[in-house]
Amino acid sequence: MKKILVGMSGGVDSSAAALLLLRQGYDVTGCTLKLEDKESSDVNDARQVCSRLGIEHITAEASERFREAVKKEFAAVYERGGTPNPCITCNREIKFDAFMQCALELGVDYVATGHYCKKDEFVNEKGETIYRILAGDDKNKDQSYFLCQLSQEQLSRALFPIGDIDKPEVRRLAKEAGLPSAEKKDSQGICFVGKVDLPVFLQQKLKPKEGKVVEIFATEQEREPYTQAALKAGETVADTIAEKGTVAAAESPECNVSGTAATIPALSTEELEKLSQPHKYKPSDGKVIGKHIGAQFYTIGQRKGLNIGGHKESIFIISIDIEHNIIYVGEGHSHPGLYRKGLKIDNSEVHWIREDLKMQIGEARRYLVRIRYRQPLQEATLYQQPDGLYIIFDKPQRGISPGQFAAWYTHQDEEMIGSGVI
Repeated sequence: MKKILVGMSGGVDSSAAALLLLRQGYDVTGCTLKLEDKESSDVNDARQVCSRLGIEHITAEASERFREAVKKEFAAVYERGGTPNPCITCNREIKFDAFMQCALELGVDYVATGHYCKKDEFVNEKGETIYRILAGDDKNKDQSYFLCQLSQEQLSRALFPIGDIDKPEVRRLAKEAGLPSAEKKDSQGICFVGKVDLPVFLQQKLKPKEGKVVEIFATEQEREPYTQAALKAGETVADTIAEKGTVAAAESPECNVSGTAATIPALSTEELEKLSQPHKYKPSDGKVIGKHIGAQFYTIGQRKGLNIGGHKESIFIISIDIEHNIIYVGEGHSHPGLYRKGLKIDNSEVHWIREDLKMQIGEARRYLVRIRYRQPLQEATLYQQPDGLYIIFDKPQRGISPGQFAAWYTHQDEEMIGSGVI
């Protein structure tokens, strides 16, 4: 009988995962990672669920590594002017590394979590087993994005029991089994931030430094391409590029759009660099309209927290200059500073879940891409160049920020192929 260690958070998703595995005849043990120095209420909730299921519950110490690999890195990315995603880092460093090491020491065959995603496998022509991550069937809860940094080795021992059912069904199963977590609310926000606002949390970690808020103004003509109507029905990036010619995509399912080989704009490295450059401004480009407590406390696309009035529409952060401690803002959802057509990922930051599909220098492919959780998948072209991987979207994307993770999927079955830090 296969032994499985289930990561138990005390919530309904991991509870249902344990329930389903138990019904499938596995030898199941629940394990809660201790991520803080003191025991949380989640540990007690998980313990009660395991008691109801009649399975053993254990805890594993991971607070020191969590503090170093996740919490400190979270603050460090903000300090550099980026937008971190601690859940992705936690999955890579804690839940599928430290947790998996615990499982191996216990002689367990697999680890399982309550993520809404799917895994399958196949044997290639070399006789090697290849593992795949696919989007969960519940599109409102698909959490594959959070697993975008996992490796083949980690996937080889991972199970996702609820990936093919939706949230209402998960709650129904838990309630039917009398699990105390059946009606427990989903956790919101960042677990280690707690009930305080994020700015308050960051001010406990980073030193405030007063700086200027500079507004960048845009004409109606400059805004027009970024109105909701224009973005919904507007031209693609390929249409806006002057006659550059095209290159044929490689003949493989990963490069296909609706089963036919894609035609990809042939762009030089210089053109790719121009399309992927973040917006950069200087104070003389706009007008000083206020002060802030430190550029490191904010992120691109942020609307709240500046407390600056006198505008017809909301103002949004469109650029952050950490070196000079200046925040640049623009008024309205259609401000061009909020949008970019592309992004670049340094080669050192590119991670291929499917190493067998790693792009070669000079290669271009069509993929579906997202840069944040729950963002609908976006059509894009990936270009592998000597200095990095460029992602050029068919339509401009809002709020691209350094530190975010971009993840790319196939059109055919929404398999996640790789990811990287912008």
